[in-house]
Amino acid sequence: MTDQAVDTSGPAEAAGTEEPSGTAPPQFFGRARELKALRTDIERAGLDTLAGRKAARARVLLIAGRPGSGRTALAGELTRRLLAEGDHPDGLFRVRLTDPGGVPVPTERTARELLDRMGVTGPPGADGDELSGMVRDELAGRRALLLLDDAVDAEQVDPLLPDNPDCLVVATSEGPLTGIPGVRPCTIGGLDAGSAVRLLARTIGEVRITVDPRTAETLAEECGGQPAALVMVAGWLAARPMASVADVTKQLRELPDDTERSTGSRPLARAFRLVHESLPPTAARILRLLALAPAGLADAHTASALAGCSVSAAQTTLDDFVALGLLHTNGADQPQYEVPGCLAPLLRPLLESRDRPAEVQLARARMLERTVRLLQSCRAVTEPEGSPARRRLAGLPRSLRFPGPEAAAEWLRIRRPALLASARVAVEDGELDTLARRLVSALVRALAVHRGTEAAAPELYGLHGLVLAVAERRELPRERAAALLNLADLDARTGRTREALARYRAALDAGRAAKDLYATGRAMESVGGAYAELGDFQRASDWYGRALAQRLTQGERADEARLYGRLGAVHTYAGRYGEALRNWRAAAAGYRRLGDVPAQARALSEAARVQEYAGRPHESLHTCQEAVEWARRAGDVRLQAALELRLADTLDRLGDPAAAGLHRGLADRLLGQEGVTCEIRSATTEN
Repeated sequence: MTDQAVDTSGPAEAAGTEEPSGTAPPQFFGRARELKALRTDIERAGLDTLAGRKAARARVLLIAGRPGSGRTALAGELTRRLLAEGDHPDGLFRVRLTDPGGVPVPTERTARELLDRMGVTGPPGADGDELSGMVRDELAGRRALLLLDDAVDAEQVDPLLPDNPDCLVVATSEGPLTGIPGVRPCTIGGLDAGSAVRLLARTIGEVRITVDPRTAETLAEECGGQPAALVMVAGWLAARPMASVADVTKQLRELPDDTERSTGSRPLARAFRLVHESLPPTAARILRLLALAPAGLADAHTASALAGCSVSAAQTTLDDFVALGLLHTNGADQPQYEVPGCLAPLLRPLLESRDRPAEVQLARARMLERTVRLLQSCRAVTEPEGSPARRRLAGLPRSLRFPGPEAAAEWLRIRRPALLASARVAVEDGELDTLARRLVSALVRALAVHRGTEAAAPELYGLHGLVLAVAERRELPRERAAALLNLADLDARTGRTREALARYRAALDAGRAAKDLYATGRAMESVGGAYAELGDFQRASDWYGRALAQRLTQGERADEARLYGRLGAVHTYAGRYGEALRNWRAAAAGYRRLGDVPAQARALSEAARVQEYAGRPHESLHTCQEAVEWARRAGDVRLQAALELRLADTLDRLGDPAAAGLHRGLADRLLGQEGVTCEIRSATTEN
């Protein structure tokens, strides 16, 4: 096996992310034969081309190999070279299809990650089919590269394939992707002796290799030529300047093989065992506990909480792991570390065999509790100085405080994949539900304050779903009602009105079970809104009426006034002008009692509109004049101008064009901008 190489020194990335911009590409050795074969495959004519047709979809290049074989590095080098040639000016979009634990990532998550890379926000609550369709639509007009890393099967890859032959897909997998036509896997194995020796020399220096080159080749053979194993062994040697290549070769040979593993995976397992056994007990325990890191992503706080040590000690240990080839890092100011996918399956059984379950659960709880406190700090730093939140923040240890909102926002951006994974892990655990609820609540608030509820809506939808899962498992009707209301609101906002209606009604049942008057009132009002959106105004008015009756018994005047307005609106749409007028006048009276002058003016303007629809122009004129006066008192220039235009239209219908002209002139003077005036005049005419 010749001309092979591996990329091992690159900056680590969050699972499924692209390389950080401005980062130098990692050193890469050889693999000339595989790169040539992949390029030949790009240029190979497909069946469509041979038949004289344009290819319907993007070509797929598959790099197949065992974990630790360097398949991802080869894919990265290929895409880097293709980007440098300029044939794909729209860039590279990369996503990982398998979690570190070996669980396939759902299409909904991978598609949403790709959309994020493209600057597109997928609608909250959308399923995998809708989101993967959006991915294909976005790629339809681009000349881009798509790197799908660590695919389990064709079902993960196929929905993401662009219907655009100008795009190119590079996928990595352990085996063939049966089911995708025209894919010929480029299968890679271990490195040849020359490439393996060069890889060792890069870390431990040429001198230790030239002293005994034959032994270096033997060491490469003991490692099966697997890059990941070679990197760990090289890191072990680099940490021991007095050890020779022969020493580590002998130790590797003396380690027994794990007969339960396949022959091809044993060299990696032996190299990992060698490094793990050589670590100090505290460091070895931290390494094992990193199996609990959500999505395989950790920072110094994660390691500190897991091990119960200081943040600075954890930081030093993580950097030592990077030098040993046990972790990757992004090298940023706020460094994040990633457990390589090939090592994650080795860490989990080691943790289960060496550490007691109670200790593991305690470590997980410490990690989640630290995450909650960091999220609370992340949100509190945005509060005004002297606020209760800032006073509580001042009482936290310095390591848990952010220097300012910008640093907190950057931390949240970098850690967002790990934070979302933390929430999923906490809920799936089933034994830490109280902590899980606190974590989800803190994450929702931090995302809302730093990203805004609109931008964070997709993440919030998933988090509310987690709250619902815990509430149903623990039979908590109040929390269930709140989660259902939040999910239904997001459904309604994205046009899934019928789904929202079903959730609002379920929330009503949960609110009644909890005897929560706020939740039941809110649910009844929302049910009415959903029916109104569906055009069922009879049911809408019925549900609004129920909600109003409850508010009247509780004396909630602001809610009463709002519900009178909603009743007025649905009666107007249904053509029941008498009922509509009574409700709008009741709304205006309610706002007057509250002292809300702008809302009173708007309610009167709607009453005038209803009178006009009912064929009572003189009454409409009088009500509109009253609304204008209240709008003037409120200082609402736009509303006042719109009402002046409505007065003008009413006067035209009453045969008084001179007065109508005066009111139009007044509207123009109020706004002072012809474009805005025309916009309001157009809207008024349409209404």
